[in-house]
Amino acid sequence: MPPALTWLVRHGQSTSNAGLPADSYGDIPLTELGLQQARALAGKVERQPDLLVVSPYLRTRETADPLRQKWPSTRCETWPIQELTYLSPARCRGTTAADRRPWVDAYWRQCDPDYVDGPDAESFRAFAGRLNDFHRRLTALEAAFVIVVGHGQFFRGYLLGRSVSFQATADWMRAYRADETARPMANGEIVALSSDEFAGTGTSDH
Repeated sequence: MPPALTWLVRHGQSTSNAGLPADSYGDIPLTELGLQQARALAGKVERQPDLLVVSPYLRTRETADPLRQKWPSTRCETWPIQELTYLSPARCRGTTAADRRPWVDAYWRQCDPDYVDGPDAESFRAFAGRLNDFHRRLTALEAAFVIVVGHGQFFRGYLLGRSVSFQATADWMRAYRADETARPMANGEIVALSSDEFAGTGTSDH
């Protein structure tokens, strides 16, 4: 049985979200607004979660810190739920979102699930595998209330991918990109899933 209630929470505003350059995807911190959003999230949690899940990235850990301070006995685990790293971090070092825009556009025009931009990047197929693994792991939990602090890009892929059993295809890539850009999760936004909403969703044996 999946958890009775799961909150998927996008991290608070990061310095990259605010348009500042970044040297490493994983070490981008929150802005002051992002820290305020993290405190606001903790204020919305009125009962103790059974499990808190975060990605390996600094901005999710900082978002979860007020929650951990409020509920110190709640178990916290780090899962590989970081965003899709489709551009090589090495060549993106020190760039802004505006700098990367031509590379982003070229990647999504190509729409190849197996394309890898560099040795430190991942393919869309690998990303789909991580979404699939997250689904397996989440639905196997015996818990009443789970909070997952991660990334809007990952959560959009997860919510959409359940309908296609996380099978990586060019058509799903296009659908994912259209959905993720048309309805991006806001910083600090919560998507609440009940156990009933997991019914009928499947996984692939990748």
